[in-house]
Amino acid sequence: NIDVLIADTAGRLHTQTGLMDELEKIKRVISKLDPAAPQEIMLVLDAGTGQNAMAQASSFKDRIGVSGITLTKLDGTAKGGMIFSVAEQLQTPIRFIGVGESVDDLRPFDSEEFVEALLADA
Repeated sequence: NIDVLIADTAGRLHTQTGLMDELEKIKRVISKLDPAAPQEIMLVLDAGTGQNAMAQASSFKDRIGVSGITLTKLDGTAKGGMIFSVAEQLQTPIRFIGVGESVDDLRPFDSEEFVEALLADA
């Protein structure tokens, strides 16, 4: 019995058509097994991606749908300010942020806390 499936697509770029086709196929197969699935498709964006994040997010949303966003690598110098444009444009909520490499470093997104941290050095 499987309750959760996490498909890590690390390194899968929106410009790699063959790999994006594979993602669409995975989604189709899962939907055949459970018509209600997938319940969540989380797009994980690197905070250092910059303006390319919009193209990446749009492509993933168009190809497989995206129901939530996780922003990672906020433990370095990247601020991740592009996330607001992505979330607004895609009408997709930001669910989590990653501030390190351990499971405890994945935190629920808090907009007020995020903006305070973003503007702290301004």
